[in-house]
Amino acid sequence: MPPLQDHPNRYALVNELHARPAAKVSVPGVAVFIALKPEREAAKRDRTHDRAHLLALLDRHGAGHPAPDATHHSADLGRHHLKWESHTEFVTYTAFEQGEAARPFDPVAFDVFPENWLAQSQGQRLTSIIFQIEEMPTNPSVAVHKLLEWFVPESLAAAYVLDGSAVIASDFRIDRAGHVRMAVFVKPGVGGRRVGRIIQRLCEIETYTTISMLGLFRARALSAQMNALDDELSRLTRAMTAPDSRSDETLDALLGISSELENMMVESSFRFGATGAYEALVQQRIEVLREERFEDRQSLHEFMTRRYDPAMRTVKSAELRLTKMAERAMRAGQLLGTRVDVERSAQNQRLLESMDRRADLQLRLQNTVEGLSVVAISYYAVNLVAYVAMPLVEPLGMSKTVAMALLAPVVVLGVWAMVRRIRHHFE
Repeated sequence: MPPLQDHPNRYALVNELHARPAAKVSVPGVAVFIALKPEREAAKRDRTHDRAHLLALLDRHGAGHPAPDATHHSADLGRHHLKWESHTEFVTYTAFEQGEAARPFDPVAFDVFPENWLAQSQGQRLTSIIFQIEEMPTNPSVAVHKLLEWFVPESLAAAYVLDGSAVIASDFRIDRAGHVRMAVFVKPGVGGRRVGRIIQRLCEIETYTTISMLGLFRARALSAQMNALDDELSRLTRAMTAPDSRSDETLDALLGISSELENMMVESSFRFGATGAYEALVQQRIEVLREERFEDRQSLHEFMTRRYDPAMRTVKSAELRLTKMAERAMRAGQLLGTRVDVERSAQNQRLLESMDRRADLQLRLQNTVEGLSVVAISYYAVNLVAYVAMPLVEPLGMSKTVAMALLAPVVVLGVWAMVRRIRHHFE
């Protein structure tokens, strides 16, 4: 028997399940993260530039290159461990450094990404994070004191995660160096892979939150346009009921509004769809952290419910409003089309009535002409018959006048019968 054949993508499909593994992070340590996104057409960007940019960083440290079609790669850059990932709209770089920092959240940690190298990127910074990774203090109040020193208390969110393995905290604000700060206090005995998964989830939450907020600014930009179009659409809908309105002008205006709404939907469909997908990822990443309350502080879920969810509801509301407006414009166009059809039917009816009147008039005219033609033909026929009959009636003493009087009814009747027969023949 021939050997069993594997599907050509079998190994690629299985390997995809194990792609993007979490890094093994030592405690204490420092991690820095940056996400780069092109300003326009990010999903359609030339990914060869992403690879070339990565290779430029790897070559600085003599590190090995990834496979040509790789979407993620890990490498050691001196005392740093680098993790690179390519996503639909952005690329991310995460660097891990073992050992305690000289001072918490020191911007020097970002020197692993040289400024001249960053300047060569096609993308713009979407977000960047500095992680302070420490062992959990025996007394939780010590951790609370540090958090209040590092973060803005009003925005601070902190929670136990992964069954109490660690405490995560952040205020999700940008510090003076331009980075978001996040702290991770890890209990003794927790493995480096688990710490790596915590760091990875926090990076994903921050990145997906930031990029999904692009939908909010898109919704705000569309709001003024939708307000103007909504007013114009309402005016046109009211004008349709006016007896003196011009259907052709109203139809042209409706077509213009429908076209503009359709363009707005096409231009916004990707961003609104991506926002919904990123929002779902944010909620899923928070859920898998399995948060528990830490020292009466708000959790990430509570923070997102208060600060993030309203923005996402605004995006959904704008998307729904745009869809409803397009449906209204379509219905208004259908109603106007119905009105035009009714007006056209009435016009056709009036035209048919006018044609009926003209046909009736033509028939009457034809009958009149027919009568006149009988008279004219009869006149000449009577004279002709009189010339033939006079030699016959003169011996009888009958005058020409009397003879023509006797012949006239007979000739007229004959002519009338002949004309009628001819008409019936052609009908």
